[in-house]
Amino acid sequence: MKLYASGEDYLEAVLVLQRKQGMVRSVDLARHMGFSKPSISHAVGVLKNGGFLTVDDDGFLHLTVIGREIAEKIYERHLFFMEQLIAAGVDPKTAEADACRIEHIISDESFDRLKEAAAQEQE
Repeated sequence: MKLYASGEDYLEAVLVLQRKQGMVRSVDLARHMGFSKPSISHAVGVLKNGGFLTVDDDGFLHLTVIGREIAEKIYERHLFFMEQLIAAGVDPKTAEADACRIEHIISDESFDRLKEAAAQEQE
């Protein structure tokens, strides 16, 4: 199943919330993302059917292995671009919005080279 940017955003949000509060329910995701409960419910169903997350009997969301891999990859990119943009003098709100877009469109190769270049600059 092809995962679009919005699906990656949902997985990333589940990861962030799990790290912050441990267990995550759809209502937590709705509050965090600012979406309606029906929208979240639909997205959770799509991600569940795609094998990216599971929902236990108590309604808690759990990332599958592949779901976690994708979420961690996107979150790493998000943090990297936020840091780079803020360091370059971009307003944090703008950096947040731009990082959220860039994280989905950059290739693995380009991201890896940028990370390497940034690491070399810090040495």
